[in-house]
Amino acid sequence: MEALLPVLQRHPGMSVLVCALMFRVAHRLLQNLPVPKAVAVDDFRSWKWRNLSVSMVHSLLTGTWAMTCVIISPELATNIHSFYTAPAYMLICISSGYFVQDAGDIILTGHARGSWEFLIHHVLVLWCFLYSLYSHLYVAGAVVALFVEVNSVTLHLRLMLKLASQQSSPLYQINKFLNLFTYIVFRLSAQFYLTYYIVQNYSWMDKGGYFLVTMTLMNTMILIYFYRLLRADFFPRSRAHMEQNGTHNNVKKFLAE
Repeated sequence: MEALLPVLQRHPGMSVLVCALMFRVAHRLLQNLPVPKAVAVDDFRSWKWRNLSVSMVHSLLTGTWAMTCVIISPELATNIHSFYTAPAYMLICISSGYFVQDAGDIILTGHARGSWEFLIHHVLVLWCFLYSLYSHLYVAGAVVALFVEVNSVTLHLRLMLKLASQQSSPLYQINKFLNLFTYIVFRLSAQFYLTYYIVQNYSWMDKGGYFLVTMTLMNTMILIYFYRLLRADFFPRSRAHMEQNGTHNNVKKFLAE
């Protein structure tokens, strides 16, 4: 991996495009897997299932990778500005490739209008990640940001179960509590830690203003979704309200990945 680092650093843009292509190949391969009947009969659900399947692969890979990077090199969690390792840099290349692929999938399949919140999220993430790849700064911060992918695993599973009309299944009931736990521990904590770091070190940080604005927007998004999540899974007000927050609407809501 150390030997590959100079190549990635010389050609970060091309590296991201190669990673995007790899996720597109994964998208194609995952289409060969069987899908639930409730998904197969609806075009939107079928597309969303395929899209979430790739997202699940990304979350499982990058969430585990990010945590492993920090465990092996704890300085990644404290020296967010300038410290990085070869595995950390490669992780950001791979994750950036996923967001490029996912944005392309949303736009090219004609779902941009219904998924505009996802696209805004992807643009914000890509700007930060690409800046890190080209400047070699804040790579550690990007790694910490990818802790949210641990929560994305349970978020994606939640939506896939809703797509399959399995809201009453034991797996859904167990997952909703795991989802709440990981949302707080991995998503909210990671976002707020990065925000705190930026505020504390704003005076000397490169592009501090942009990163602070970006984190503020991201924090707003994840808090809104957290409210929606709690309301839908733990405080449904009525049957009509539950239907309003059902599969077809929820799959179009944004996720902070």
